Amino acid sequence: MSSWNPQPAGLQEILSTIHESTDMNVTVQRNITQKLNSFTRVPDYIAYLAHILTAMPQEEERIRTIAGYLLKNNARLILSSSPEVAQYVKAAVLRAFDDGSVMIRNAAGQDIVSFLGVLEPRNWPECLSQLVNMLDLSDLDKQEAAFNVLEKACEDYPRKLDVEIGGTRPLDFMIPKFLSLADHPSSKMRSHAVACLSYFVPVNCQSLFVHIDSFIACLFRRASDDDPSVRRHVCQALVLLLAARPEKLMPEMDHVAEYMLYSTKDKNENVALEACEFWLTFAEDVELAPFLQPLLGKVAPVLLDCMIYGEDDLLWLEGDAEDAEVPDKESDIKPRHYGGKSHGYERDANGEPTEAPKSRIGAYGEETIDSDDDDDYLDDDEFVDEMSTEWNLRKCAAAALDVLAVRFSGDLLNVLLAPLKDKLWSSDWLQRESGILALGAMAEGCIEAIEPHLPTLVPYLINTLNDSKPLVRSITCWTLGRYASWTTQPISEDHKQKYFIPTMEGLLRMVLDNNKRVQEAGCSAFATLEEDAGMELAPYLEPVLRNLVFAFDKYQHKNMLILYDAVGTLADAVGRELSNPTYVEILMPPLTNRWAKLKDDDVDLIPLLECLASVTIAMGHAFLPYAPPVFERCCSIIHTSLLQYQQFQQNPELDEPDKSFLVVALDLLSGLTQGLGMALEVLISQSQPNLLSLLTICLKHPQAPVRQSAYALVGDMAMGCFTILRPFMPGIMSELILQLDPEPKVEFVSASNNAAWSVGEVALRYGRDDLEFQQWVNPLISRLIPILLHPKAPRSLHENAAVSIGRIGLMHPGLVAPHLPEFAQAWCQALYEIRDNEEKDSAFRGLCTMVQANPAGIAKSLLWFCNSIVRWNQPSPELNNMFQTLLQGFKQHDQAGWAAQVAAFPPVIQERLATRYGV
Repeated sequence: MSSWNPQPAGLQEILSTIHESTDMNVTVQRNITQKLNSFTRVPDYIAYLAHILTAMPQEEERIRTIAGYLLKNNARLILSSSPEVAQYVKAAVLRAFDDGSVMIRNAAGQDIVSFLGVLEPRNWPECLSQLVNMLDLSDLDKQEAAFNVLEKACEDYPRKLDVEIGGTRPLDFMIPKFLSLADHPSSKMRSHAVACLSYFVPVNCQSLFVHIDSFIACLFRRASDDDPSVRRHVCQALVLLLAARPEKLMPEMDHVAEYMLYSTKDKNENVALEACEFWLTFAEDVELAPFLQPLLGKVAPVLLDCMIYGEDDLLWLEGDAEDAEVPDKESDIKPRHYGGKSHGYERDANGEPTEAPKSRIGAYGEETIDSDDDDDYLDDDEFVDEMSTEWNLRKCAAAALDVLAVRFSGDLLNVLLAPLKDKLWSSDWLQRESGILALGAMAEGCIEAIEPHLPTLVPYLINTLNDSKPLVRSITCWTLGRYASWTTQPISEDHKQKYFIPTMEGLLRMVLDNNKRVQEAGCSAFATLEEDAGMELAPYLEPVLRNLVFAFDKYQHKNMLILYDAVGTLADAVGRELSNPTYVEILMPPLTNRWAKLKDDDVDLIPLLECLASVTIAMGHAFLPYAPPVFERCCSIIHTSLLQYQQFQQNPELDEPDKSFLVVALDLLSGLTQGLGMALEVLISQSQPNLLSLLTICLKHPQAPVRQSAYALVGDMAMGCFTILRPFMPGIMSELILQLDPEPKVEFVSASNNAAWSVGEVALRYGRDDLEFQQWVNPLISRLIPILLHPKAPRSLHENAAVSIGRIGLMHPGLVAPHLPEFAQAWCQALYEIRDNEEKDSAFRGLCTMVQANPAGIAKSLLWFCNSIVRWNQPSPELNNMFQTLLQGFKQHDQAGWAAQVAAFPPVIQERLATRYGV
């Protein structure tokens, strides 16, 4: 035993604090938490906790158990403990694991899992061998207790167990042991055995894979086990094998598929959910598609049947049909993440916008449309149902159907057409609801195949918005949102009258439904419709706004957040149309009313500020009467937030302030700047402390989202009110240059993007050969070129760097043109796919100006230069003339050389150069 002994006074203090912790009073609890946190600085705190757990049988079990849980939460302290303390704690928890009380044993078991993970088995081998030896005991309770601890360890840190200790690998002994215990008479032991084995599949554990055939045989033996927990772990193991070693399952796929289909229909939902994960995993792997295709006819109808609400769901879902008057519980409101905008460009080739879209509530998930990533499947985490945060069979089946639709499109629809029709036109509302969910889940992948049926389906859905069941109305809203891109197409007046207007009217009706779930789905789907419809909504703005404004008086707390999103999205969609005095008079009173009711530290102010940022940009000068209080409040929030952060840095024991207030206040100021421009001059000059002094501090804030929004504001002020910004540029530029990093940490990518973009805007506003800006040209170029040339820099950062190099070159060609040979090819590669727009135009005019100043600089990159020229659809007349002049100049300078070079170009480039520019 260790030589450590407790000091009576210290023991008494910790013990009485634990006794006090059972008091439910909130203030007492807060004080206790602070006190317990202060104990963590006592070097042997964990030894005291271990002593109370193990060596004080006179204390109540509850008190000893609390000591055990505190010990688990502070397991990391053992790494900095003295050898005596560490030895005492390790021996004590192993002793407590043999206690007569189940409560104490359970607490000690959790402690062992934590300490074994922190120390790693290599530094506590006696614990691992004790647990494994206990699997051979004749006492079943102790056997199961040891296996329970081992299962948690295998689940939490399989890699730490897959090591060599003293020349042997414990798993070489443990894996065969687990395989034999998979046939144990006790179902709990069988369940633990299969679970432990499965956790080593994803980590590519060789000790398991040498027995892989025995493992698969063992799974087949246990497949029809009487115990659902064993069957669940069998299904889980097969899912993990499919992901890690599909080649081992493919020869047996007929049997495995039959079993998994059978298990997907298991009466035990946990078994069915694990089995359903198999189809989701199968569909997500592109390489396995050929093996899945022949099974579609069997798999898809089973998934369809899994999408029906279970009785348990309905017990707590249906509730009050008309609950609009019932206040929300705070626990119903999920935390939302607010992040600033990141400046990106739209691409032509395979290009989606680089700006990440807003996530919206979905029927089986928070839908996030793919942004810059190439993932063409949806992550489990994205399906956080608005009905509950739990992942369940219904959601898993819908997610699997979504991925199958992307993978197999028309083939999937062919299989499901008949069963889907039966469901949609069923007299049982539960069947109808699941059919509508399936229709929505398939929207993305099957759109081309479903399109011919939409003239029938969309009116059916619009009509279903009248269903008496709130769950049917809410799922119908979501599905209509999924087909919004089809209903909003301006194909013809007939299409608009038949589909667009009725969808819009139907969803607006749902926005004002008397059921909160329907309101939520209706408002969310309407926001999706707004994004897709854009300016098509302009003629209907008055009725749309009146409906949304009515919702401000009707909505409870949770749906109010979605309503702000819908109003902000509407402003983004219709832009300056919103500046009509009639619309301003409809919309602003409820917004200012909400604004007046909220304190500066109320988290509900955050989504309102975010909404107002879009509204101010859209209304432009029509917002001017409302601007002063909004501006002053933003400055006040920024000032307070910076002071709070300063206090936190001086005293890290304080809670870190919420950065969201700072971020959205900066974003709203960006909105005001874009909407009002120089009209803000008076407000900025009168601000105390001065806004631009605060902004300069925000540029070096340790938190990335704050910097991101601060650099966006610099760029927006450069565009809208440069004369106000100019006196502060020396301080701003010194920070901005530092933010330009070729390989920023992931969280700082958006801040670097915005910094790179804002530089270009500032350069344009200073003008041609400006003496003040000249001092920064070389420092900027020496940072922007490495970003452009860095192979790992994100694509969006390459694009922003290229645009800014072009713009700085347009204003200071003499200083930038000598660098052309370094960056010309990478520059053209970064921008040739970007859609035509004004920013790209000014960047290319800069490149042409630099080529005029240094024609030799483009010589080695001529193919890329010509390719980027011919990829323009409609260059401005000025830019087109520059292209013409340069190309003709190249040709006339050396006709034979030019002809030889062009002859080597791809035919499509040769053809366009000849047709457009006669070269």
